[in-house]
Amino acid sequence: MSADMSIKSRLFSQSTIIFAVRVFGAAIIVLAQAGIARLWGGAVLGQYLLVIAVVNLVAMFMPLGFHTIGSYFAAEYRAKGRRSLLWRFLLRAYSHVALATIGVLALALVLVFFHGNGLPDIARYWMQAAILAAATAIIFVNGALLVGLKRPFAGFFADGLFRPMLVIAAFVLAAAGGAGEARLGVMLWIFALCYCLVALGHFFFVLAAMKTVPDIYEDLVADDLMPGKSEVARWWRFAMPWVLIAVASGFFFDIDLLLLSGLMERETLAVFGVSARIFSLMAFGISAVYALVLPDIFEQAANGKMAEFHRQLGEANLVATGLSLIMFVGILIGGPLILMLFGPAFAVGAIPLAVLSLVLVVRSVLGPGDLVLSINEKPWASLPAIVLGLGALIVANVVLVPALSLLGAALAALIAFAVWSGVLWLTARQIAQIDVSIFPAIARWRRERKLINAR
Repeated sequence: MSADMSIKSRLFSQSTIIFAVRVFGAAIIVLAQAGIARLWGGAVLGQYLLVIAVVNLVAMFMPLGFHTIGSYFAAEYRAKGRRSLLWRFLLRAYSHVALATIGVLALALVLVFFHGNGLPDIARYWMQAAILAAATAIIFVNGALLVGLKRPFAGFFADGLFRPMLVIAAFVLAAAGGAGEARLGVMLWIFALCYCLVALGHFFFVLAAMKTVPDIYEDLVADDLMPGKSEVARWWRFAMPWVLIAVASGFFFDIDLLLLSGLMERETLAVFGVSARIFSLMAFGISAVYALVLPDIFEQAANGKMAEFHRQLGEANLVATGLSLIMFVGILIGGPLILMLFGPAFAVGAIPLAVLSLVLVVRSVLGPGDLVLSINEKPWASLPAIVLGLGALIVANVVLVPALSLLGAALAALIAFAVWSGVLWLTARQIAQIDVSIFPAIARWRRERKLINAR
C-alpha cells in the first residue's frame, strides 16, 4: 500500500510541477501575442501565428517519427542495458533532422531569392522559420529521449519554459530596436538563433543522461553493436504510425476548426478556438502524468514483469482521472472568468469549455490504449480508432453544430474522443489482451480495502 501511495504522490507532485511550468509558459506566450497585436497590429500577429504554425508542422515531420517513439525505445534500451543500441537510435533520429534541415534551408534560399515574384508574404520569414523548425525538431527528439531516460523535467522544460521566455525576450528586443513590419523579422531572427542555442544545451543534457545507461554488451566489437535489419525495421514500424497518431492527436482541434469554418461565423469560431486552446493546455497536464510513468511502464513490460506493469498503469489511470475531475470542477468555477479575459463576447464559451473538459475524464477512464498497443509492437492497430474518431467528428459536427452552435461543436468533439478512446480500449483488449482502463485499478483497490477491513 505504501508503494502505491509513493507512486501516486510522485505522479501528483511531478505532474503538478510540469503542468504549472506549462501554464506559466502559456501565460508568457499569451502576453507576447497580446503585445504584438497591440503594438504592431493584428495583421502582424496573424503573420507571426502563421510562421509558428508552419514551424511546428515542419518540425513535426523532420525526425520522421523518431521523436514520437524516443521515450519508448530509450526506456527499453535503458532497462535492457543497451546503451550502444540507444546511441544508434539517437544518431538515426538526428540524421533525419539534419537531412531535413538541409532540404528546408535549400527551399528557404530559393524562396528568399525569388521573393516578390508572386510568393506569399510568409516567404520573407522562411529562413528564420527553417532555422527555428530545425531547433524545434531537435528539442522534440531531445525531450522524448530525456523522458524515456527518467529526466522528465529536462525533457519538458526546454519547450515549456525556455521557448516562451525567448519569445517574450525576442519581442521586447525587436520592439526596442526595429521599425515597421521589419520588427517581426528581427523578432524571429532573435528567437530562432537563441532557440538553436537552447537546443544545443538541451542536447548536452541528453549526452549526460546517456552516461547513466548501462551497456552489458560493451565488450563486443563495433560490428556486433550495429542494429540489425530487424531492429531498424522495428524502429520504422513504430515511427511511421506514430507520426499519424501524433498529428491526429496533437492537431485535432486544428482539423476541427477547419471543419467548423464552413459551419460557423468567424466570431463564433474564434470563441470555440479559444476554448480549444484552453482545453489543450489542460490536456497537457494529463499527458504529463503518463509521460512521468512511461519509463517505468516500458521497463516492466520489457522485463516481462506484467503484474507490476498492470499496477503502475492502473496507478497512472487513477491519478489522471483524479486530475481530470479536478480540472472539470475548476473549469465549471473559473471557466467564465478565464474567458472574460479575452473579452465579454467570449463568455458564451463557458458551457462548451466545460463539455470539452469532460473529454479528459473519458480519455483517462479508458486509458492509453495506443501506448499499450505500441508496447505490444502493434502501433498500426491504433489507426482504425483514429479514423473512426475523425469520422465521428465530421458527422457530429454536421448534425449538431447547425442546431446547437458552440455547444454542438463541443459535444461533437466529446463524441469523437469517446469513439476514439473506446475503440482503442476495445482494440487493446482484443489484440494485447490487456484492459487499459481504470476499472482493474478500482477492482484492485476494492480488494485491498476488503483485506484491510478483514484485519
